[in-house]
Amino acid sequence: MSVDWKVEIVECGDIVQDEDDTVPQDEAERRWNRYVELADSVTGDEGPEAVVPIVSSLRAEDDYGAYQAAYRALQRFPLADLGKGVAWAAEELTRIPYDQSGDVLLIVARLPAEAAEAFNQEIKSVPREVRNRLRDVVDFHEANEWLAEDGDKGVIKVPRE
Repeated sequence: MSVDWKVEIVECGDIVQDEDDTVPQDEAERRWNRYVELADSVTGDEGPEAVVPIVSSLRAEDDYGAYQAAYRALQRFPLADLGKGVAWAAEELTRIPYDQSGDVLLIVARLPAEAAEAFNQEIKSVPREVRNRLRDVVDFHEANEWLAEDGDKGVIKVPRE
């Protein structure tokens, strides 16, 4: 895949919402289809830096099923690359809708431990202010839905300073 896919997946990830009548229906469908195509073409061999644009692409409240392709793509990365890449996407995790950040964090938490271990190690090198915001996101998910089950709580370790 070309480097351009990383830019394009972020652009196409801004899924046109039903109430948005500024974008013609055929263009909205083209973007949705292209997003799924791009996510499906990820092999997992692209390295941890390729995780960041995938996470960044999860910007819409309603994805109409498109983001399932992105979640599958994330799971094709080697565990250590996934964990490291999700940590590198910490800033994006604090900006995307809660449902999307929760899904990404849950994937890391429920895969074999190597994913969360890589995340937990790498997150220590993220700037403090970003870590603190991400800690708030993790706290939200542990208190509410995505990471609220006993087996999921405490797996994602974002230090607060």
